[in-house]
Amino acid sequence: MMEKHDCPAAGETRPLGLYLHIPFCVRKCLYCDFLSGPAPQPLIDRYVRALEKQLEAEAAHYRAYEVRTVFFGGGTPSLLSAGQIGGLMEQIRRHYRLCAGAEITLESNPGTLDDGRLSGYLRAGINRLSMGLQSADDGELRLLGRIHTHADFLDNFAAAREAGFSNINVDLMSALPGQTVEGWLETLEQTARLGPEHISAYSLIVEEGTPFWTAYGGKETVSEEEERRMYEQTGILLGQYGYRRYEISNYAKPGYACRHNIGYWRRTEYVGFGLGSASLADNVRWKVTEDMDRYLACMEAQNGEAYAAAGAAGAFGWKEDVHRLSEAERMEEFLFLGLRMTEGVALSEFRRQFGTGLREVYGPVLERLEEQGLLVFYADGKKMKLTARGTDISNYVLAQFLLEEEA
Repeated sequence: MMEKHDCPAAGETRPLGLYLHIPFCVRKCLYCDFLSGPAPQPLIDRYVRALEKQLEAEAAHYRAYEVRTVFFGGGTPSLLSAGQIGGLMEQIRRHYRLCAGAEITLESNPGTLDDGRLSGYLRAGINRLSMGLQSADDGELRLLGRIHTHADFLDNFAAAREAGFSNINVDLMSALPGQTVEGWLETLEQTARLGPEHISAYSLIVEEGTPFWTAYGGKETVSEEEERRMYEQTGILLGQYGYRRYEISNYAKPGYACRHNIGYWRRTEYVGFGLGSASLADNVRWKVTEDMDRYLACMEAQNGEAYAAAGAAGAFGWKEDVHRLSEAERMEEFLFLGLRMTEGVALSEFRRQFGTGLREVYGPVLERLEEQGLLVFYADGKKMKLTARGTDISNYVLAQFLLEEEA
C-alpha cells in the first residue's frame, strides 16, 4: 500500500531527497551540538539568497532524478518567513523535477509559529510540520534551555491544525536529568492524546562541547534500568494510541512514516544544501563546509569558472570530506542503516545491490547473533531484523557487521 501523499513510479528517473539546512535559532539549547545558533536578520537574509543560488547552480547534476522528499532542517527553519520558504520552494520547482506527491517537511520550534507563518508555509507547499516539543513538563523545558512552555506548544499545535496541517510530527526527548519513568510517560500520553500523525521519541545524548557536557558529561542522567524501562514503555503506550514503531526511535500512525528519513535508512540518494549539510549520490558522500564566510563567498561567486572552482574539494572550496564508498562500506551501511527499521532488511535486496548473498559475506556473524538472540530471520527466510533485545543493544549488534578491508 502506498504511503499517504506517496509519489507514483517515475519511469527512468531516480528518486532523490533534498535537505536544506537552516542553521539559525532564537537561542542555543543547552544540550544542542547541532550546527546552529542565533544570527542577525541581515545574515539570515543573505544566507537564504545563497541557498537559492546553490539550488539553481547544482540542479544540472540531477536532471535524471525525481525529487520525492524535501526536508527543511535546522536549527529552526520556522525562523524564516513564509516568503523565504516560498522562494526556496519556487527554486526547487523551477530547477528540479518535483513529483506532485512529494513529502515536504519543515522543522519548527514552538514559540516561533503564528497564524500568518503557518498559512504561508502551507501555501508554499509544506505538507508535513515537525514540532520540537521535547517535554510536556515546563521544569524540564527550562532545564533544557528551550524557548517555549508546554502551553506555547499547545497553542502552536492547535494553530497548525486550524491552518490545515494534516501531517504533524512531534519530537520528544527521554532520559533527561532527574526525569522519572512516570514523568516521561506523562509527556508521552499528553502528546499522544493530541493525535499527531508521527512521534519521534529520542533518548538524550550528552554531547561534548555543550553546557550539558560541563554539567553531566560522564554521568548518568538516569539509571540504565530507568532508561530501558522508558524505551520499553514508549512502544507499549504509543501502541495503545494507534502508533507503530517503524524505526528505533520513530512511531507513526498507518501511512505516516517519514519518507525522507526512511530514504536515509534505505540509502536513497539525497543532496544537502546549506551549511554543513551532507549528501549521498552515486555512492559518493560529501558535505558542505561549516564555514559560513566560505559558504557565502562560494555561493555569491557562483557564475562560471569561479563557482566550478569553489565546488571542487579543497582548502577553499565549499565541498568537504568527499569520499567514494567502497563495496565493503556500502555493505556496512546497508546493514547499519537498514537494521534501524523494525521490518529489517531483505536478503534479496542485498543480493541485488552486491551480487552476492548476505550469508556468504556475513555467515559467522549472523550465526553468532542468532545464537545470542539479537537477530532473527522471518519464517520465510526472506528478511532479517533485530530482536527486542538486539534493538536494546543495537550499537553492539551493528558493530559486528564491520568488514576488514585489505590495505
